Amino acid sequence: MKYLKPLALFHGLLKTKAKERGRLLGLDVGDKYVGLAISDTHNKIASPLSVLLRKKTNIDLMATDFQSLISELSLVGFVVGYPFERGRAAPDAFQVKLFIDDLSQTGKLRNFKYTYWDECFTTKNAELLVKPLDLHPTQAKTITDKFAAVGILQGYLDYVNRKLEGGTRIRSLK
Repeated sequence: MKYLKPLALFHGLLKTKAKERGRLLGLDVGDKYVGLAISDTHNKIASPLSVLLRKKTNIDLMATDFQSLISELSLVGFVVGYPFERGRAAPDAFQVKLFIDDLSQTGKLRNFKYTYWDECFTTKNAELLVKPLDLHPTQAKTITDKFAAVGILQGYLDYVNRKLEGGTRIRSLK
């Protein structure tokens, strides 16, 4: 997998013809689950997709699942939630990097691109939305993880689209 800075990932999307542009997948990486969200074909709106069970022993299976999603959904990149505290990596950031490193080491996502995006309060915001629904704890957790991924991806999409509409030269920000 190849890391790109946030604006560089989106700039790569813009280099392709509109009809051939792929979509982005948002990832909320947790201890037990990875919440997934998908962008629309115009890369403007994020929607919840699913949750994958995360175990050290199933990383190869997860990489295979990602391969399937890449081909089925025309994905071109991951936007991975990354915990920051006051502009620096938070203690939980290590597990996110470890997850990405483990995925990369499988070799199944060799040329796939990804970037990190601040996941600040995405899980907490999703929990506040789900709590009044009085769901079974497992169901509440999976919904929360999906919507945390939506928050990560939507935050990224809003940022890059605002930069694009504001006339900021994305190329110079690589």
